[in-house]
Formats: sequence, C-alpha cells, structure tokens
Amino acid sequence: MEKIDALLKRLNPEQIKPVLDTEGAVLVIAGAGSGKTRVLTTRIAYLILEKHVSPSRIMAITFTNKAAGEMKERLMKLVGDTEDMWVSTIHSMCVRILRRDIDKIGFDKNFTIYDETDKDKVLKRVVEELKYNADAIMKSAKICISNSKNDCMSPEEFLEENRGLKLSSELYEIYKAYENELRKSNALDFDDLLFKTYELFEACPDVADFYSNKFVYVHIDEFQDTNKVQFALAARLAARHGNIFVVGDDDQSIYGWRGAKIENILSFDEIYGGAKVYKLEQNYRSTKKILQLANCIIAHNTGRREKNLWTENSDGAKIETFIGTDENNEATYTAMQIKNLMARYPELSYRDFAVFMRVNALSRAYEQEFTKYGIPYRVFGGFRFFERKEIKDILAYLKIINNPRDDESFLRSIAVPRRGIGDKTLRELREFAAAKGVSLLQATAETDAAPIAAAGRLKLFSFGKLIESFGMYAENHSPAELIDYIIESTGFNDQFAEKTEENISKLYNLSELKNSAEQFVKDNPGTGLAEYLNSVTLSSDIDDINSDDAVTVATIHASKGLEYKCVFIAGLDEDIIPIARSLSEPDELEEERRLMYVAVTRARERLYLTRANSRYMYGKRSYMRQSRFMKEAAPALGIKDYGERRSAYSADTAFPYRRGGGALGRDDDFPDYESGGSGGYSSSYATGFLAANAPKKAESPQFGRYKTGIKVKHAKFGEGTVIEVKGEGDNLIVNVAFQGVGIKALSVKYAPMEIL
Repeated sequence: MEKIDALLKRLNPEQIKPVLDTEGAVLVIAGAGSGKTRVLTTRIAYLILEKHVSPSRIMAITFTNKAAGEMKERLMKLVGDTEDMWVSTIHSMCVRILRRDIDKIGFDKNFTIYDETDKDKVLKRVVEELKYNADAIMKSAKICISNSKNDCMSPEEFLEENRGLKLSSELYEIYKAYENELRKSNALDFDDLLFKTYELFEACPDVADFYSNKFVYVHIDEFQDTNKVQFALAARLAARHGNIFVVGDDDQSIYGWRGAKIENILSFDEIYGGAKVYKLEQNYRSTKKILQLANCIIAHNTGRREKNLWTENSDGAKIETFIGTDENNEATYTAMQIKNLMARYPELSYRDFAVFMRVNALSRAYEQEFTKYGIPYRVFGGFRFFERKEIKDILAYLKIINNPRDDESFLRSIAVPRRGIGDKTLRELREFAAAKGVSLLQATAETDAAPIAAAGRLKLFSFGKLIESFGMYAENHSPAELIDYIIESTGFNDQFAEKTEENISKLYNLSELKNSAEQFVKDNPGTGLAEYLNSVTLSSDIDDINSDDAVTVATIHASKGLEYKCVFIAGLDEDIIPIARSLSEPDELEEERRLMYVAVTRARERLYLTRANSRYMYGKRSYMRQSRFMKEAAPALGIKDYGERRSAYSADTAFPYRRGGGALGRDDDFPDYESGGSGGYSSSYATGFLAANAPKKAESPQFGRYKTGIKVKHAKFGEGTVIEVKGEGDNLIVNVAFQGVGIKALSVKYAPMEIL
C-alpha cells in the first residue's frame, strides 16, 4: 500500500481520478504534455498492486514501437516483471493473434507481411493482367483498397457501398484480384494485419471470445488516431468485461488521411453510454508562452472538445520568428541559432534540437546547411533503412525461406544477383504455376512438364534447390548467420565489386542488416527468422529518434509523442501548412491546424517559427505567402501581423556567442534586434557572422592531406574512409564512408574530423 500511496502522490488531483476509476468505460482527454503516459502506467500499476489483477489479464495498446517500449520500461520499474502483460502497438498485437489463429480463415501461420513496395508491385501486376491502364488507375486502386480495409469492407462490401459510382466496378475487380494474389502467396499487406484480425473475429467468435475473456482491462493510448477497424477491434476485445480505458487528445488527431476517425474520441461517451470523461489540462512540458501560442491557434477549430492548456512553468523565452529570402537562407538561420545556443549553453546537446516541417521535401536545404556547418543531424519521415534496394533484396530471400508460397519474394530473389533468367522464362513459369495451382517456388521442382526451354528449366530448378538448401540451413542457424550464408552462397556482393561511393554504401548497409539481426536475437532470446521478419516489417524510422546526439529533422507527422528543448517549425507558408489540397475542405483544414498545434507543443523551452519569401518548388522558384496560421498566432506573438514584420533577431543572433548569466530561455538575455532589411538577413551580416564565429580554417597543407582512401575520425560518426574529394579551399567537401552510418558528405572547413 505504501508503494501505491507513493505513486499516487506523484499525480495531480485530476490525474488521480481516472487512475482510481477502474471499472467500465473511461475516456481521458489528455492535452499535450499533460502526463498521459504516467496516468496510464500508474493505473495499470494500481490494478496490479492494489486490485491484485494478474498482469496476464491486462492489455495496453499504443501506436508506435517507441511508445510501447517506453511504456514497458516504466511498468517494469513500477511493478516488476511484465512478460505476461500485452503491451505493444496494435499492429504487433494483431500479428501475435494472427500467428496463432490465422489458419482458421485459410492462411498459413508463416504468412509474409508485404511492405508498401511489395504491395505496389503486386497491385501493378494485377492491374496489368486485368488490362487496365496502370498509370490511370493505380493510385485510385491503392487508396480504395486501403480505405476499404480500414473501414472493414471486403471487395463485395465495397461494391455494394459504392455501386453506380465512377470506376466502382473496375476498382472492385482490382481489389478482388489483389486479394486473391495475396491469399495465393500466403501474404498480408500492412492494412491486413488489422483487417484480417477483424475478419478472424467475425468468422470465429470463439477466437474473439478467447481474447475478450482473457483481457479484463483494455487500455488504448492515442485514441484520437484510431480508424474504424481499430475501434471495432477495441470494442470486441472489451466486449466481455466492459472495462475499456482510452486516452487521447482530439486536438492532436492528425492521421485522417490514412483513415483515422476523430469521431471515435469525440463520440466515445455517446457510443459507450455512461462512460466517465476526465480532462487533463495541466501541461508539464512547455513554457507559458508556448502554450499561449498553442491555445491561440487551436481555438480556431470548431470540431473539438473545449479545453485550455495551462502550466505552472515559467513564462519562458520570447517565441522567435524569421522570414528568409529563400529556403537556403531560412536553413542557414536555423543552423546559426543552433550553433549559438550550443556555444552559450554547455548543458545543451544536439539531440535537444528538432526541425519540423509539413512536407519532407523541405529537408534538403537543412541537410545541406547542417553538413556545411558541421551540425550532426538525422532525417526522419523519409526513406527507411529497410526500404533500400539491397536490403529488400536480401530480405526477399529470408521471406521466401520463411514462406515458400510468397511469389513476390520469389520474383525479387531470383532476379538478384542475375542468373540469366529472362522475363519470358518467368512469364512461362507464372503461367505454368497458375495452371497447376502451385506457388512459383513449388513450380521450379516440376518444370520438366513445363513448356519452358531446357536452359531455362535447368536454371529454375537450380534456384529452387538453392532456396531449399537455405531453408535447411535456417533450421539450425540464427538469422544473422543465414544472411551471411545467403550472401556468400549467391555471390551477392560481387555486384558491388567496383569501389564506387554507391557500392561502398550498399556494402555498409548489408553489414548493418546483419548487425540488426544479431541485435534482435540478443534482445529477444529464443526467437528466430519469423520473429525477426515481423520486427523488420513493423519497424519505423522514428523508433530511432533521439538514439544518438544529432538534430532531428522530421515531418510533423513523425513528431507525435516527442519533445525537445528547442524546436524550429519550418516552411510556415500558405500551401505548405496548411497544405494546398486542404484549403477547400473544412475538415482537412482543421486537421492541418491540429498539425500546427502538435508541432508547437513539441517545444519545451524555445520555439522558432520560420518561413521564406521564395522557394524552389515543383521545378520553379515561386513567391510564397505566409501561412494563415501565423496570422492566427499573431496575438500570442504580440505582433500585429507576422507577414508585415521585419525579420527579428535576438541578442544571440545579433551578438553571436555572447554568454548570459541566466538559464536557457530567459527573456532578459534576448532583447529585440531588428535587422536592416525587408526580410531575412543581409549578406554582409551573414559574412560577418561566419568570419567571426565559424571554426578556424585549417592550413592549406592540412586541406591538401584529404585524399581518397585515407582514414579519418569524426567526433560523432567515428572512424571512416574518404571515398571522394570535391572542391578546394573553403569549399573542400569530402565524402566519407562510416561503419554502420553510411556515406556522409562533410565540409573540411567545419566538420570535426581528425586525419588518422
């Protein structure tokens, strides 16, 4: 009891109420930074320690691997062993259920999970086989299938719902054929992880009852981001005991474009009659000025539950605004501010900074400027490690070994490295396999009866035997050892023999793939190939945010659940945020405003709002107008109109590296300073800043020592090999291949490198 009392003392009165309210349906409207994870984990601890509920009877669902990992860590500290408790993302939960029971709806338990690239290939092949114009209908078909699954609709239900509408019959045919292809390959796409679990529960009520009986208490985080199928699964899991506890914030609902229904949280207490509703409005994260800005912006939305965030934190630093002449000017300003603050406050690390943007395309200028000034950074919300071609090629081998019916992985693996098997031979193999009703891999063992040329039959048969040998090897070896064996047996690395920058990067990536497999088994003893493939498919690049000391550069969508001492929101221009396509749709415009709200509330101590007068977009340079959200924010910023104001510079910009005596964010350290121009900073000012404060230029002989092949050591990336040298003097750039990091282009003038 003493431990429970101690835990409850850490909560404020409004947080304690939902923790103690353990029975029935409970909704917690938790504003940004209001301690919702603490409330959720304390409630689970209360159930275990005070109510003596077995951990195996408790489920906790959240929406990112990172959040699930943090929740597990907190619970282990509070209650000890949590192995029997289900704490995971909803997709991981569904995979766990499907691996146990999917055979009841006609799939094998060793099914493959297709990523977006695999899905696109299958869909394109289906469209072409149906003789439709792929360029004209592919995008519509992809959206139709995804939306249908998120809305719990089979192909037949889609047709019934949309009969008579334009393209409905064509989309139905594509959806149906696509589903047949997946079933034939024993494969699911990402949307299927939820939809097939829903279908399993509908087709087999005994399976649904098993889980509904098992879990007495169901907890769901980020409830504002649930779609129809997620809501249906949650309702079914809680059907037996009725104890469903959901936490979320309608003001942070930002995934409508992928099917999330804000109505799920807005109407929860109507759907669950008698549900108790609690609000958490005290913010523990941000300063008063940051919250004032957030409240000012979100108040313009009408489809929301009324709330007003407040905090006992200090007023904090003035929110800075900047208008650049162009996108590079905007990024340079950000780089200078980061350098200034790092110099002034030794307690800051690069991981304390984040740059958020509505569209990932804006990251280029920041990557360029951060590299130039030696600022380590990582870009998130873009191209994932496991989506790289060479990685997907090896994963295709792993997938066909795990699931011999996986035709898509068969077609990918047989093509790399090249084996002299042409499109004609593969087409004949597909026709033969279809006629026989077998998978492509199985068909390779029966090609003697196939109308395929003798040379082609021999190559296909040999490939089939190769995959069979890999399967036998996998039975007694780890995934990492299997990766090594595949690469060695196929001569996979021979295609990268020429020591180009691109090839060296690919070899490093393959090495990192093996490292990831070794680490997975180390972290999850007793697991094998199937579990490793699950982890790869369900991984997200944002799982690694803040894993090293680097500035985060990410889309706002990737920022959910994160917080930083210093945040820059870039690209505050109309048609970027809000995005152009939302301007004619009131609901979409409100979601864009929620995106702005999410970005603002990621900041703890300092917030910078930046835009540019012109940008190079869509193949041309265009004049930009300020975002309407900045006009809405003007009262909180204390200015009449942000768009009419000159660019503001605080003392840390006007007088770089001046050290103040106060803590980070004290207003009296940052008196206003107006630059002399209509926007951005003058070229003479920028030149003066760099001349006075950039790292000292190395002597010419030192610059001349950078040659291809030499070893260097970087303060952040470690040891690497120079693979290319470009430019000269102050503009000397070296491309360095770092182990486990890949290729980095670094300015010799600014990057912290040592020649070994």
